[in-house]
Amino acid sequence: MSQQAFHADSRDLPTKEILDWQRFGGASRELAQVIADDDYAPEIIIAVARGGLLLAGALSYALGLKLADAINVEFYTDVHETLPDPVLLAPLLDADSIQGRRLLVVDDVADSGRTLALVLDLLRGMGAEARSVVLYAKGTSTVDPDFVWRRTDEWIVFPWSAEPPVVPSR
Repeated sequence: MSQQAFHADSRDLPTKEILDWQRFGGASRELAQVIADDDYAPEIIIAVARGGLLLAGALSYALGLKLADAINVEFYTDVHETLPDPVLLAPLLDADSIQGRRLLVVDDVADSGRTLALVLDLLRGMGAEARSVVLYAKGTSTVDPDFVWRRTDEWIVFPWSAEPPVVPSR
């Protein structure tokens, strides 16, 4: 069963943070440098899908890490609308392969922090050392990520979700 990806239209918001592809490229390199300078040497990058997938890929290359995986979490359903709680979606990670490993958990934004908290608690409960990195952190987040590119309280428009999904052209 395939789920339709939802596009959150933020045109009616008077102020917002807009990240374009060029700034994203620079941001991912800056974050990689901060992580390297911190002497944290993750063994596996874990993307929080979907928002963390592109940053996780960029960091994987920038840090020279080949081991990467993803954990699927659903929380946002529209601009400023969420489910009551973040929900893990299948498939789940293989617990045996991450036990005792150093992980870098990657997401696009720590907004409420609930998704990041869920993922970090889960991975740490599996016996992994887990640190986190996000492009943006908001003041409302219950989790202060280990590595943050920018802090904002605005709605963020990411380049990968700035336009509606494509549809057949017929």
